[in-house]
Amino acid sequence: MTVTDSPATAGTTGATATKTLPNSLLPTLPGSAYSDSEMFAREQALIFEQLWFCAVRSADLAKPGAFKTVQVGRESILVTRSRKGEARAFFNICRHRGAKLCTAESGEAKRSFQCPYHAWTYDFEGKLIAAPNLTSMPDIDRTEYGLRKVHVREWLGYIWVCLAADPPSFDDTVINDVRTRLGDAESLEHYGVENLELGKRITYDVKANWKLIIENFMECYHCATIHPELTEVLPEFADGLAAQFFVGHGALFGEEVKGFTVDGSEGLDRIPNVTEEQDRRYYAITVRPQVFINLVPDHVIIHRMFPLAPDHTIVECDWLYLPEVVESGKDLTKSVELFHRVNQQDFEACERCQAATDSRVYADGGVLVPSEHHIAEFHNWVLDSVNSKG
Repeated sequence: MTVTDSPATAGTTGATATKTLPNSLLPTLPGSAYSDSEMFAREQALIFEQLWFCAVRSADLAKPGAFKTVQVGRESILVTRSRKGEARAFFNICRHRGAKLCTAESGEAKRSFQCPYHAWTYDFEGKLIAAPNLTSMPDIDRTEYGLRKVHVREWLGYIWVCLAADPPSFDDTVINDVRTRLGDAESLEHYGVENLELGKRITYDVKANWKLIIENFMECYHCATIHPELTEVLPEFADGLAAQFFVGHGALFGEEVKGFTVDGSEGLDRIPNVTEEQDRRYYAITVRPQVFINLVPDHVIIHRMFPLAPDHTIVECDWLYLPEVVESGKDLTKSVELFHRVNQQDFEACERCQAATDSRVYADGGVLVPSEHHIAEFHNWVLDSVNSKG
């Protein structure tokens, strides 16, 4: 197969320039970038707390008062729905004495959110509606002393939040990452992701830095080594081709492969608006800072990362199908199993790398071969982000 698509990133330089390397190689980040607590704190403050963060699947909050608490950077965020069914997000902190308002990961508030410490009570818009002796304090503005709001946006069937006081343009960041990868945003619309339903969710507890997970997802130099099932379905991956390196490129299924399944057998009902050009192809998209979108003709796989420590990342992976496929009770096992194995293989590899990040022989980092050169752009983005303020 001849690939003529243009590179998604061209002319990038390595994240560091302290090494004298052959032209074929670029330097990686130093080992400390994956284990240093100060570096991770800057990433929390200047990346995860400043950019749009994919927090909750919209359908997980089906009614007013349904809520989830999500760790975004250093902050606990309460995501819920108003009486009108609109997504709302707040810092999960009572305005009185700073107690955590909701300690459960998820639940459903019937009428309001009440702090278990002093019973300050807030409605689903975050307004302070009750507190002991509140009527004796008429000078308290109930909106001003309500919960601190977080910016929200619903897209692709997920609720995205941004903790920044002045959030960046959603189009210029999130959607632009799609545009950069696919060549346009309209190609993603053919999959109707917001109308798909959850068929399976698996949560992975990965003892590795979030950047290692992104780097792994962006390249396929490792695919022939650790992904036998994937390379059977996508033969070009056996040659180390990273589909994300080429604008608009989707990896073609093998000639004898019938579907994106663990054994290449027939898949499920094809998503109606997927074009002939997109059929029998796999597309991978990295949406910075913590989302992977995987597109195949009959389903979509969404990974969301929740970085908790320099060496600890929770990854929540959703397999999404047409509603009628989920409702029919069709067996999804072979469909889910392919990428579940890929995830297990990838995360084990990331953990193997994490274990060496503090080694003296990796203090200056490693190298990127030509099929990984586009990762240098990600490294530069991280460094620019953490060095952008203070």
